[in-house]
Amino acid sequence: MKKEILRVFSFYFYSGKKSSRARTFFLLSAASVLMSLVIRAYQLAGNWTESGQVVFQNFLMVFFLQFLIVLLALFYGSSLVVEELDNRTMPYLITRPVRRAAIILGKYLAYLSLATIMLFSSVLLSYLILNLGPEFSLEDLETVIRYSLILWMGLAAYLSFFGFLSTWLKKPILVGLAFGFGWESVIQYFPGTTQKLSVAHYLKSLLPQYTTSGGKLGFLFIRLEPTRPLLAVLILVGIVALFLTLACIIFSYREYLFED
Repeated sequence: MKKEILRVFSFYFYSGKKSSRARTFFLLSAASVLMSLVIRAYQLAGNWTESGQVVFQNFLMVFFLQFLIVLLALFYGSSLVVEELDNRTMPYLITRPVRRAAIILGKYLAYLSLATIMLFSSVLLSYLILNLGPEFSLEDLETVIRYSLILWMGLAAYLSFFGFLSTWLKKPILVGLAFGFGWESVIQYFPGTTQKLSVAHYLKSLLPQYTTSGGKLGFLFIRLEPTRPLLAVLILVGIVALFLTLACIIFSYREYLFED
């Protein structure tokens, strides 16, 4: 099984990084770097008084957590099966001497790896642009690593869910858009236990809650009633395991038909 997953992973990783979709998403990820450069220029000109930590937390983390990781996961996850149907390559794929579950897991890991490279490079460059200076310390490096790992857990969770949708629905992109930019964007700001029905809630529960000079929490922490960090991590891992398992089961037993 491991060898089969590795074969699928290698093929889709190397073909995926050469695709026009990968170039498009790399450019989209670079938008955070451009925003960081603009903000840094304002800081150096004395027109922005907030620290780099606060700016990163209150502005760029909103972009990463509520837009970039959802978008990357949506378009990569929803294409797990749909792209094979659209390109009419499904018969060639499933007749290979590779178990269907290995196909799903291999493609998932390949797309997760590609999206991770885009995400980590954007987070690191953006953070360094905003915070690199004489006072930059090892603690700052630990902070950006923590941010990156939290976002990566969100990317993995969203990707597993959208991958599950791809094995189940004919048009997963529509449901994915409604979930990622509808449900997730709204429900996380509801008070009480309702907010715990979103992936974003558990990601925000893991973030360090820096405050602005006015003592108010950042936008991401509005109405947040955080879950304990260890429980949040376990729930995110559980989400990945659950939806990957469901995706493998559905893909293993379902017959996919082409549409004219």
